[in-house]
Amino acid sequence: MKIKKILVSQPKPETDKSPYFELAQKTNVKIDFRPFIQVEGVTCKEFRAQKVDVLAHTAVIFTSKTAIDNFFRVNCEMRILVPETMKYFCVSESIAYYLQKYIIYRKRKIFYGNGEFADMIDILSKHKDEKFLVPLSDQHKKEIPELLHKNSIKHTIAILYKTVSSDLSDLSAINYDVLVFFSPSGIKSLLKNFPEFQQNDIKIASFGAHTAQAVKEAGLRLDLQAPLPEAPSMTMALEQFILEHNKQYK
Repeated sequence: MKIKKILVSQPKPETDKSPYFELAQKTNVKIDFRPFIQVEGVTCKEFRAQKVDVLAHTAVIFTSKTAIDNFFRVNCEMRILVPETMKYFCVSESIAYYLQKYIIYRKRKIFYGNGEFADMIDILSKHKDEKFLVPLSDQHKKEIPELLHKNSIKHTIAILYKTVSSDLSDLSAINYDVLVFFSPSGIKSLLKNFPEFQQNDIKIASFGAHTAQAVKEAGLRLDLQAPLPEAPSMTMALEQFILEHNKQYK
C-alpha cells in the first residue's frame, strides 16, 4: 500500500520550519506527532534512598537541560542550599547557558564542551581534585560512568529523573503506514500500550543502532534504519524511503 500517514513518536515541533513539515509537503504525506515516552522526576523519597550527599561534592556534570531542571528541583524540594562555590561542567554551550534559569551565570565557574561526553574527559581531567556529581536518567548511556571510571575521575551518579511510557489509550488503534522511533523506550511503550500489536503492513523506522536493536529484539520488522551515509537525518531517510516505496503505486 502507498504510504499516506506517518506517526512520529516525538512531540510536535514548535517551529513551522521543521524539516518534518517540509517532508510532508514534498511527499504529500500526513505526519502526526505523539510522544511515546515522557520524563518524570524522582521523588524526594527515591532520591534519599540513593544516599547521595549533594554538599559532599564540589562540582556537577550536566549532560542535558532536563538534568539541570531536576537537579535544582530536588535541591529546592529537599531545602538543600547549593553553595556559590559549586562548579558546573556542561556537555555543550547551550546546556551551560541554560543554567541562567537557576543561577547568576557570570558569578559562577562554568565549563562546557562541544556536545560529546567523550570530549569532556580532557576538561574534567584538568580538575581531578574535584568531586563530581552526575545527575542522570535511569536509562543513561553506559559510556558516561565507564569513561569517568576509566579516567579515574572522582564522581557519584545520581538518578534524578526517569523515562516512563506515555499513556496512549486515546489512540484506539495504530492506523498509520509508518511508525518512527528514536529510542528503545519508545518501542517498550508501544508494546506496553498495545500488547496485542500486530505489525502486518505497518513500516517501522528507527534512528540509531540501539533503537534498531530494540525493534529486532521485540520481534518486529525493521523497514528503515537511520542515519544512512546518504541520509544523515531521519527526515532525509524517510523522504528517500517514501519516494522509493510510493513510486511503485503511480
